[in-house]
Amino acid sequence: MAIAKLLAARAGVAERAVYSRHLRRVWGVPGTLLGARAWPPLFRDKIHTSFNYWWQAHLLDCMIDGYLRSPNELRKTAVAKVVRGIRVRNILGWTNDFYDDIAWLGLALQRAEHEVGIAKPKALDAIAVRLRDGWTDHAGGGIWWKRNDDFKNVPANGPAAIFLARQNERTDLARARSIVDWVEEHLVDPGNGLAWDGLHVHPNGEIREYEKNIYTYCQGVLIGACVELAQHGQQGKWLDKAARTITAVHDDLATNGVIRGQGGGDGGLFAGILVRYLAQAALVVPDLDPDRYETADLARELVVQSAEAAWNNRVMAVSGPLFGPEWTLPAVEAEGRDLSVQLGGWMCLEAAALLERRGLDVATA
Repeated sequence: MAIAKLLAARAGVAERAVYSRHLRRVWGVPGTLLGARAWPPLFRDKIHTSFNYWWQAHLLDCMIDGYLRSPNELRKTAVAKVVRGIRVRNILGWTNDFYDDIAWLGLALQRAEHEVGIAKPKALDAIAVRLRDGWTDHAGGGIWWKRNDDFKNVPANGPAAIFLARQNERTDLARARSIVDWVEEHLVDPGNGLAWDGLHVHPNGEIREYEKNIYTYCQGVLIGACVELAQHGQQGKWLDKAARTITAVHDDLATNGVIRGQGGGDGGLFAGILVRYLAQAALVVPDLDPDRYETADLARELVVQSAEAAWNNRVMAVSGPLFGPEWTLPAVEAEGRDLSVQLGGWMCLEAAALLERRGLDVATA
């Protein structure tokens, strides 16, 4: 089925649905917006009682995707309002106690500055300082999931590595490499090449136990970190690891080429995160090494097949399409209440639209 030239339009429809159903001012403060946690929103959602800090970071990332797809002042203003909304609702500053949360916001703010021209240098400095401080020698290295906790995991270390690599500081790049080396040594299954969730650490620094759950989120940030590092040297090493993980995702975490979902709540974002970094691999890998076309093509196919399935299985609701947490199945309105699930679908469509925009063959689904 030919879908070329349709993907940008589909992403735009998903964008408008999220804008219409979820964006609300923060406590009535002018010049602010945040994504309400659920739709239809309860009173607590309208006043942002539940903040879901890292969901807002992905909302911001999706809005930047929309701006890049079709730049205009309205989109730029909306990005600025969400940035301000995050700061107002977070009350005490730009950070919180979760290293994964702040890494995601850091990545979105880096893009806001570089792609949209909305710079928050104090926020980026605060996030960078916190992430640098999150590394300890417990369990041989790595960044904690949360301050004063005993858990180190891929969901924190992956986005932190990408953020630090993009800081363009020599010491941060070295730390990013060390982070991914630590993940590879401790949290990648030697049998199938998939990343586990994380590990718990005794106070003396020894590993207590592993959490060997397999999440699409973890594979996405590992692919993203390897592709990012490959642009800064040791190309063969990092592209080998990215290729291994992309193949493992195709073999073990997809159904007929469609990334499998992992429920609502936080899980609603997991597949979208993986697709975002698969799209980056599809774009970057051929530029770095044209001989790795099979890796890039596999990543592209996963993105396009997932986007087609998400779109075909949508249900129509007020203000536009509603996506389900499992793209291979018809969406059910009750399962699409969470902002996270809608962001996952929108993110997937933006990833496919990006490939379309860059001239990759997207007419094979």
